[in-house]
Amino acid sequence: MEDSTPARRPGGIVTVMAVAGIVASLMQTLVVPLVGELPKLLGTSASNASWVITATLLAGAVTTPVIGRLGDLYGKQRMMLVCAVPLIAGSVICALAGSLVPMIVGRGMQGMGMGLIPLGISALRDLLPPDRLGPSIALMSSSMGIGGALGLPISAALAEYASWRVLFWVSAALSVLVGALIRLLVPATPGRASGRLDVAGALGLGVGLVCLLLGVSKGGDWGWSSGTTLGLLGAALVALLGWGRWELRAGDPLVDLRVTARPQVLLTNLASIVVGFAMYAQALVVMQILQLPEATGYGLGQSMLAAGLWMAPSGLMMMVVSPIGARLSAARGPKVTLIVGSLVMALGYGSSMVLLGSTWGLLVVTCVCNIGVGFAYGSMPALIMGAVPRSETAAANSFNTLMRSIGTTVSAAVVGVVLSQMTVSLGGHVLPSEAGFRTGMLVGCGAALLAAAVTLALPGRRSAPPEESGVPAASLARSER
Repeated sequence: MEDSTPARRPGGIVTVMAVAGIVASLMQTLVVPLVGELPKLLGTSASNASWVITATLLAGAVTTPVIGRLGDLYGKQRMMLVCAVPLIAGSVICALAGSLVPMIVGRGMQGMGMGLIPLGISALRDLLPPDRLGPSIALMSSSMGIGGALGLPISAALAEYASWRVLFWVSAALSVLVGALIRLLVPATPGRASGRLDVAGALGLGVGLVCLLLGVSKGGDWGWSSGTTLGLLGAALVALLGWGRWELRAGDPLVDLRVTARPQVLLTNLASIVVGFAMYAQALVVMQILQLPEATGYGLGQSMLAAGLWMAPSGLMMMVVSPIGARLSAARGPKVTLIVGSLVMALGYGSSMVLLGSTWGLLVVTCVCNIGVGFAYGSMPALIMGAVPRSETAAANSFNTLMRSIGTTVSAAVVGVVLSQMTVSLGGHVLPSEAGFRTGMLVGCGAALLAAAVTLALPGRRSAPPEESGVPAASLARSER
């Protein structure tokens, strides 16, 4: 049975968890500055080179729910150490890669490290005293935005002033550091759950997610009406329906769908999809506007490095507002915090209608949007953990992280379609038009407002999570049906 005594060094634990989250999320934007150079560096086509990014997305989405379940079964600290292994190995493989296949393998292994974030959030519930839990969860959640925002300028600077291989050697060194800090400063957290890993459920979910995310992320390249895209989306539907049927009958399911169907968990996961969509839309639009040539009349002519530096403060805003969001959640409940975050995001998107014309205006837009993301991301784990038993904390948080990933993938596809359909011609090149960018921002605004509407439907604030209030999870599930 796991020791429930709060750790004696909560500050050190939170710092380690935040650093781990930042390093894991850095991997998502690590190769963005290299996208244009990858075909030449790896001796392949631009279409094939895009798999270097897609592999990370797929590996993270497929493995995160499995890693979460293993964390509940065998201990969160142990699984965080396991996650550090593919981060290190993948970084080394990429640093040594001279062709496409090893690069894709390495990037896929780096994507597996994303499981560090939900595991870290879940471990905080076991390791910290109640008065430190809310602010620490908010900070850990904000690490995803911080790492993503810092990754662009850091990667661009290293790629511009040093060899591209240095990017991966640095990521390998950071991953080793994270593993060492976890081993030295994070206490062991033996598993709370009983049973064993649902291997069939993991395979079914993996097949369904690969088909879904491949169809959505590659649909723009292959054609939305192509046989490949439609076949993948159809296979995803069949696989996920079959997976759901299996999970409902399994004795030790990978994801307890009955718990997931509780109103608070279900609606929080739906809101997470929409928030992930809204969070990513502005990043796609703003980064392109910053780098388009001034000759377009709306582009701002910034280099990749300069554009990354203009984007970096917005990620840091998530860290700044995380303690404010935690205090709001403590006073009014995480439901209110999620609503506030969604509305602040909508305000940021709305302000873009008058601020798109300058770098300083875009800085304001991205900072306001990411303030909203900071509030929203900090509240969602609290909502999830307030509705699931301790024995399912890591699995539930991992599934919630998966929902956010699905939202960002769909966002990339939808905004990509908008920008590809609304174009102008300049010097023989077809570029997204200003109207296309404005439409993309309005789509993001609509998504943020939808997230607020979904959150309004959440049940009222519950005073204690299941099994902490003395109410067995099964009884609670019956009372909510």
